[in-house]
Amino acid sequence: MKLKTILIFIFLVLASLHGFSQKVSGYVYEMLENTKTPLIGANVYQAHTTNGTSTDEKGFFNLNLENDANKMLVISYVGYLNDTVNVNDVERNIVDVVLRNNNELSEVDIVSRQKGGFVSRTSTRSIESISDQGLKQAACCNLSESFENSATVNVSYADAITGARQIEMLGLAGQYTQIMQENIPNLRGLAEPYGLGYFPGDWLKSIQVSKGSSSVINGYESITGQINLELKKPHDREIFFMNLYGNQFGKIEGNLNGKIRINDHWNTMILVHGEHNSTKHDKNDDTFLDNPLVTQLNFFNRWNYRTENIHFGFGIKYLTEKRKGGQVFFNPDHSHTESNGYGIGVETDRIEGHFKLGYIFKNRDFTSIGFQNQFISHDQNSFFGLNDYDANQISYYGNLLFQSYIGTISHSYTTGISFMYDSYQEALNDSTFNRVESVPGLFFQYTYSDGKYLNIIGGIRGDWNSYYGFLVSPRLNVRYSPNGHNIFRASAGKGYNSPNVIAENTGLFNTSKNIHVSPSINMESAWNFGLSYNRYFTISNRELILGFDLFYTNFQNQVVVNRDADPFNVYINNLDGRSFSTSVQIEMRYEIIKNFDVLLAFRYNDVKTTISDQLVDKDMVNRYKGLLSLSYATNLKKWQFDLNFQLNGDARLPNTSFNPPEYQQPERSSAYVIINAQMTKYFKRWEIYVGGENLTNYKQDNPIISPRDPFGDYFDATIVWAPIMGIKAYAGIRVMLKK
Repeated sequence: MKLKTILIFIFLVLASLHGFSQKVSGYVYEMLENTKTPLIGANVYQAHTTNGTSTDEKGFFNLNLENDANKMLVISYVGYLNDTVNVNDVERNIVDVVLRNNNELSEVDIVSRQKGGFVSRTSTRSIESISDQGLKQAACCNLSESFENSATVNVSYADAITGARQIEMLGLAGQYTQIMQENIPNLRGLAEPYGLGYFPGDWLKSIQVSKGSSSVINGYESITGQINLELKKPHDREIFFMNLYGNQFGKIEGNLNGKIRINDHWNTMILVHGEHNSTKHDKNDDTFLDNPLVTQLNFFNRWNYRTENIHFGFGIKYLTEKRKGGQVFFNPDHSHTESNGYGIGVETDRIEGHFKLGYIFKNRDFTSIGFQNQFISHDQNSFFGLNDYDANQISYYGNLLFQSYIGTISHSYTTGISFMYDSYQEALNDSTFNRVESVPGLFFQYTYSDGKYLNIIGGIRGDWNSYYGFLVSPRLNVRYSPNGHNIFRASAGKGYNSPNVIAENTGLFNTSKNIHVSPSINMESAWNFGLSYNRYFTISNRELILGFDLFYTNFQNQVVVNRDADPFNVYINNLDGRSFSTSVQIEMRYEIIKNFDVLLAFRYNDVKTTISDQLVDKDMVNRYKGLLSLSYATNLKKWQFDLNFQLNGDARLPNTSFNPPEYQQPERSSAYVIINAQMTKYFKRWEIYVGGENLTNYKQDNPIISPRDPFGDYFDATIVWAPIMGIKAYAGIRVMLKK
């Protein structure tokens, strides 16, 4: 109670310090297909001052005017005519601006260089944005390869056979990070092992990575943060896009996007992705393929209807994928017996449908209502050695939101109701695991902003999970900036994860160990607390950004995978003791000379879990990671050069001391460096790129234990902490037409 009183007091004091300044808010738009579309990153500043801000992903800005200055606002954006607004002439200090194309430059190519990634200055939460330019700085075949220039998100392989990849954020596995497609939760349940390959990089417009306590609007599942994927939209400028890619290991890939304008209000877009790899490689001569053979077809058709007050959209996505791996001589068309060798096969068919409707009220500014819907059907038929695993997931997500303000737009709120339904039917050999969860929920989120110095977002939601009972999720985010050079953020909140024990641990099928799952697995829950600080300097007329953040996650319950008890068994149980993660990160961003951007970052993780009554380091988690990213573009952006250095720290490995000496692994992995490079040549309507990954040619020795006896007692393909394949060279061509 004392803490609550102190927080309320601090809030009132800080609010009163800046409550006497005049505030102005509004939206900045461009006109696309005769429809107003938000301009992200437009500059809004007070004339003849350094007092300014930029618009967010909704085109919205909020600015506290300096009392002793004039009341003229200047709005600017590359390629558009500047606009000037007299705030005294604007009703209720609410600005609505539509910038016009600079017609005088219609016959001239406007060359501007978008940053590959940046940390939002205006957001209350700590959000790192990766732009489409940042996604092009690497081959970026799919989502798993979109974070090479991010120190926040780490991506690793789950095992040495299936090619399944998983993200890690704040030192914790991917199931604790909520992945969303345009603010609708996605890649849940059965999609977790291979879902990072379901989003081609060329479909993405941007990625927003939010660390720590997130919004209550999107559900209770976020513990370490959120990753929101913004896909290309039918009303964007891009009319046609094609990307053809190939690498030295025989993988070929193609992406084709096309936009069709039906009329002034209707637009549709078709996105197609295909990939194929049928070339077998066994460079380390352990009889197992170094990478699986994957064939995937991915199709997405989306429609948008837009007027000044109504935004309506729907789409359907279909994916089919076949994944084969195992020993080189394994024949997937024959019986899965020991005489045929060890093999894996995963066939997936996934259908997604979404429907969104938003209405902006004409008679009340900044007031709207929205309805989000998503349906998913996911079928998987698979085998791993002698284990058969078939699964089906049917999911529905609905979210009804109402947004408005109290008195003035400094006090806004979002409230609504949600419903989530998940039906899982899983069959592992002769055992079945069926579960149905229906979750109605109610949420309220309040936002305070004084326009410049202080932002507060406080929210709470309550959900009734038919399987686990009532869940309460309180969350708080605070941003305070005493001036334009220092930004402080703090966050606290509780999140949950409904465990999908089998889907989250399918990599364990690629061992000879017996898997024992507790019959009473509980809902996972944790508190997350975060502090961050950003300092902005101006050096040689360019901005140097220093960032520091500290996040601590403390579990009340967690599903613990115990691989250390004995050589023949894996035990999956509820947490009995402590489990926590402390993650510290520092980074620097600076444009050393014109068009030469540098990102330098370092992260340290201290992640511990109680296993067999002992608090030990969480296995397979790197203690630290270093990142140096260099990007240079020549004048007029004719050429671009990108270089990426990744330092991966050591990690505790699962205990193998009880194995025979020839089947033992060290207690900890080694630290190693990965170097990636890419060169891009730009033309007016197309570009070509060549690059290489893992240029240090670093490879893990013996990634599979007992590979020549995969049906024996000690076979284990899950202790993978470094690349299995060496240098990978690739090349590609992109063709694009924009309006």
